[in-house]
Amino acid sequence: MGRYKQQRNFLKSNFSEFKKIKTDKMKGIPQPSIVKSYNSLSNIINLPKVSRNAVKKENIYECIKGRRSTRFYSDQSMTLEELSYLLWATQGITDTNNAGITFRTVPSSGGTHSFETYLFIMKVEGIHNGVYRYLPVEHKLLFICELNNIEDMIDTITLDQPFVPNFAKKAAVIFAWSAIPYRSEWKFDITAHKKILIDIGHVCQNLYLASESVEAGTCAIGIYDQKMVDELLQLDGDEEFVIYLAAVGRPREQ
Repeated sequence: MGRYKQQRNFLKSNFSEFKKIKTDKMKGIPQPSIVKSYNSLSNIINLPKVSRNAVKKENIYECIKGRRSTRFYSDQSMTLEELSYLLWATQGITDTNNAGITFRTVPSSGGTHSFETYLFIMKVEGIHNGVYRYLPVEHKLLFICELNNIEDMIDTITLDQPFVPNFAKKAAVIFAWSAIPYRSEWKFDITAHKKILIDIGHVCQNLYLASESVEAGTCAIGIYDQKMVDELLQLDGDEEFVIYLAAVGRPREQ
């Protein structure tokens, strides 16, 4: 077990050891943008206003108790109203302070919010299948591209899943979260990467509970083809890359 000792240090706080490090923030370097820019001429899809109407199960105790990783999905589509709610629940902006720091539905170390949300949409009413990016400031979707045989592409990028192979392609939508590490590195330097991994756990757990509240099912996916999924989402793989996936859909009776 001793061979793991060095890697385990990454899991520890050890904050006092890094106090002498001068971060880019301390050097007076401007903070990176809290969201990615986009071409204003892009195809933008309005999302329904988030409301409690999408929620079918409001008791948080029941949502936590009922939460399971769902790997069996029906052919039933999800509604755009439900997708709007799930996006808001995982990265929605609820307020902004005078310094421009956004307050969202999930916690983030230092308010850095190092993630972008991409979607592989396969079965959502009122929206074409394809690849999209969530715009949290506007609460809208940015269309990126269509994918021929999108289910097969999902099957390929999610590799050999344990327990239930090939389940991801049967979901209604795949959430793909990318990390832009410098948003956190600017403030925390080499301690940023532990914080990023902690923060993405907050995001995915919100998706689990929000999905449960609309009577949908979620399954987090940590096994995927890094290079292929980054290329599909048009990411450079260095300054931005996928860090986590999750499938969402209507549960199927087993």
